[in-house]
Amino acid sequence: MLLRHTPKEINERSAVTINPAKTCQPIGAMYAALGIHGCLPHSHGSQGCCAYHRSALTRHYKEPVSAATSSFTEGSSVFGGQANLLQAINNIFTVYNPEVIAVHTTCLSETIGDDLNQIFDKAHKEGTVPPGKTLVGAATPSYVGSHVTGFSNMVKAMADLAEPVGKKNGKVNVIPGWVEPSDMEEIKRLAKMVGAEITLFPDTSGVLNGPLSGEYSMFPQGGVTVAELKGCGDAIGTLALGEWCSADAARLLDTKYKVPCKILDMPFGLKATDRFIDALRIISGTVVPEEITYERGQMVDLISDMHQYFYHKKVAIYGDPDQLIAMTEFLVSIDMCPIHVVTGTPGKRFEKRIKELTADMPFEVNVRAKGDMFLLHQWIKNEPVDLLMGNTYGKYIARDEDIPFIRWGFPILDRQGHQYFPTVGYKGGLRMLEKILNALLDRKDRDDPEEKFELVL
Repeated sequence: MLLRHTPKEINERSAVTINPAKTCQPIGAMYAALGIHGCLPHSHGSQGCCAYHRSALTRHYKEPVSAATSSFTEGSSVFGGQANLLQAINNIFTVYNPEVIAVHTTCLSETIGDDLNQIFDKAHKEGTVPPGKTLVGAATPSYVGSHVTGFSNMVKAMADLAEPVGKKNGKVNVIPGWVEPSDMEEIKRLAKMVGAEITLFPDTSGVLNGPLSGEYSMFPQGGVTVAELKGCGDAIGTLALGEWCSADAARLLDTKYKVPCKILDMPFGLKATDRFIDALRIISGTVVPEEITYERGQMVDLISDMHQYFYHKKVAIYGDPDQLIAMTEFLVSIDMCPIHVVTGTPGKRFEKRIKELTADMPFEVNVRAKGDMFLLHQWIKNEPVDLLMGNTYGKYIARDEDIPFIRWGFPILDRQGHQYFPTVGYKGGLRMLEKILNALLDRKDRDDPEEKFELVL
């Protein structure tokens, strides 16, 4: 394995990224767009870009991801892609008849300087957009930010579809951030139990984790509708789960339409879920039902039963900033020690937040925003860990360093089921606790000598 040649000695690199802990903006924009009902994502660039974005999502969610492309040629690359996009809009509405076309740009169209708003305006004036159909677009150059940035940009464009009528509709906007379709289902379930009527956007539940019915549907039943998005400007408030993924859209609704917003961490673990439930209770004016208190109690019970196996175990984690912040707090709360934390997404606020969450730990913490997997591997070589958590790309490090490995985050390419089982909420917390404990105890069983190989642990 090539990773076995990773040197232990760390040299600072300012111009070279090796094995980045991120991917490009359009993938995030495409995933967000799939959370709109009846939407066909459109990649304004070359066919190769669109093929990569579709395959990345298909391999993670194990579902066919449909998307269109402007199919840039050499001429488009020089003179701009306006003609291609106008023709594409006409073809898509004529042939596939989606409710929404969600256009995201690529490196090429951004470098050329194509203006989506101007092209959309021209399409409307030329009558290319049928009555009742919608265009939404976001600028997502891959040379800025990461897939998280692209997700945020598309969600912000979705929020900008709001058309308030000036009368509050009693709903709460919930922006879940980049989580699994199963997590979005869990958020809706918790909101229903609290008695809060919510508009969740985007919402990929039922789109990328739907049933196998034997019949093909290009546009599944799931997703937030355009009517719901238009009504989000009349909501009584917005809860944004994650600073990087969701905050920009929430602040737009606050600034533009006076919908008050609250930025929370993703509800991974006990504390973050408590804050989400409490915020939902306050903003909707309801009370927390006994059923949720019961679920919380189950999680507390499991933590107390398992605590001896978690205590002071060292963890290396990598992934997206919003997910890492919430997971770091979760691990610290059960007395585990995340000592190496890496995200490929830029943002010094991330490093500051992780340092705050781990301030009372007995070990020194390495944290890096805009980092890469090569650096993470070097940190692990210098300070070994008991557990590695992150997407599929960590399997090489786990194998080379012989570390128990939990697949979590995006993308997971070599396992299935993550789109069906939530990580958020108390139920999701139970699942993560079980996965962590099983990984640690499987290693204990593997390594124990005969005299310590116990039937009951």
